[in-house]
Amino acid sequence: MNNGKAKILIVDDERGLRLGTKRLLESEGYEVDTAENGEEGIRLGKSNDYDIAIIDLKMPDKDGIEVLQNIKTAFPNTVCIIATAYASYETAIQATKLGAYSYIPKPFTPDELLSQLKRAFEHRILTLESERLKKEREERLLELAYEKTRLNTVINSIVDGVLIVNKNGETALFNPAALKYLNLNDLPLEKYCLDILPSELAETIKKIIEKEKYEQTAYSTQIEIKPNKELVIEAVCSPIPHPNSQIAGAAVVISDITEHKKIEAIKNQFVSMVAHELKTPIAAVLGYIKIILDKSLNITPEQAESYLQRSYSRLQGLLEMVNDLLDISRMELKTKQLEIKELDLVEIIKSTIEFLEFEIEKKKIKTIFNPPAEFPKIKADQSQISRLFTNLISNAIKYNKEEGEIRIRLRVDGKYAVVEVEDTGIGMSEKEKANLFSEFYRIKNEKTRGIPGTGLGLSIVKRIVETYSGKIEVVSEPNKGSNFIVYLPISR
Repeated sequence: MNNGKAKILIVDDERGLRLGTKRLLESEGYEVDTAENGEEGIRLGKSNDYDIAIIDLKMPDKDGIEVLQNIKTAFPNTVCIIATAYASYETAIQATKLGAYSYIPKPFTPDELLSQLKRAFEHRILTLESERLKKEREERLLELAYEKTRLNTVINSIVDGVLIVNKNGETALFNPAALKYLNLNDLPLEKYCLDILPSELAETIKKIIEKEKYEQTAYSTQIEIKPNKELVIEAVCSPIPHPNSQIAGAAVVISDITEHKKIEAIKNQFVSMVAHELKTPIAAVLGYIKIILDKSLNITPEQAESYLQRSYSRLQGLLEMVNDLLDISRMELKTKQLEIKELDLVEIIKSTIEFLEFEIEKKKIKTIFNPPAEFPKIKADQSQISRLFTNLISNAIKYNKEEGEIRIRLRVDGKYAVVEVEDTGIGMSEKEKANLFSEFYRIKNEKTRGIPGTGLGLSIVKRIVETYSGKIEVVSEPNKGSNFIVYLPISR
């Protein structure tokens, strides 16, 4: 520690972010070292006992998980914060198990970063204080009153809830976090409390305190405290031994797992949707093939060709869906290698219009694109940006009316290059707009019947835009058309 300020290590391969963060923190009085890759981060992290390490999750040589593991092995009390744009459920669990204190999403504001560091430094101080007390107790006996005061201070500072219940089911000790997670106003000390606690927790505690002899067995239970998964906890109950080998009571540690449960629910819902969307085309193709193979039906060659054509169309759509799902997975896990370079949006949009020329002419749509003579470039992966505008312009064609118009406009708004893709199609209601970027969501009405699609295109568009710290907006009215407005940071 340096004059009450933390000593911080920043491990990030993005030079601008790394140096900008260093300048910000040094202006706040922190002592800061930086590493431009995972290898250097491991070397510094294992050589110095930093208070806090801010680690990028994805780097070219070594990922953040490996850096985290090496630092925590060398200095277990270094508080590690993972910085990332996307984090999967599995990555979050793995990082937490290895000792990550928290995540901070990229891009972050100075206030968000400083707030995280303040909490992390407080956690570091409490951890060091706790260890100091432990060592102090081992070295000499402290007065009972002093020890009790210290214990209460540490217990009250723990983020997880702590509840101690004696052999008679009476409250012996608890901290404020326990009240918060159990949604209680108070737990009277030295009073019977099992009738106040949630029934699942009370039954688990009874299993422990009703035993005659001490057994080193812990019980874990998950409880929905507030409906609709607004607050879900995990309570781990362990027996407290008495010197005579009997049970003295039960210790309960309560953790808030609400966010984990929400992520789990979203993951299960996504798997269910994928299974449903894959099942329909597969069942249709099997049905067509069964008809063709059934000699008793005596179908004509023309009918067989029709069924094969339908099967081909279904399988083509299925392949598109699988490719879209793979793209989403790669973007989620950031496993796709990106080639970042300066791109000319005018050329990309012109190329996309030429690529979709057949569909445009088939519906006799008029395309209006009058780009400015000069327009700022952006830094991005060309395949991703091409995919972004292919999806947007393709949708503007599919959901447009016959002989309609597509107007594409470019402008600059502060630090953003702005692209508007406006059509004169069917439009959408406010309710339909609310779910527009969800996986597999497709607007279903009389006008969209027969329009092919996987329901994943706009979800991919949104993920690509957010990859580059951009944003996307939609303005739409039923029967008047839609305008998709994409903001991408200008290359500096």
